[in-house]
Amino acid sequence: MATNGTDLSKAVWRTSTYTNGDNGDCVEVADGVAGVVPVRDSKRPDGGVVVVSAAAWGPFVAALKHC
Repeated sequence: MATNGTDLSKAVWRTSTYTNGDNGDCVEVADGVAGVVPVRDSKRPDGGVVVVSAAAWGPFVAALKHC
């Protein structure tokens, strides 16, 4: 369960399409969690999860593309 109370027990995680071929630094996001987009470090799947509102996800990704 995420710290905000979101149940992630049935979350289906997928690796970012920007992952390098060496399984290096990357993030995973979970699909199918209503209203939010959970994000975690692929190297530490049992570590913390950042939960971003679905409404904020698009602008968040767009901002990252400009970094």
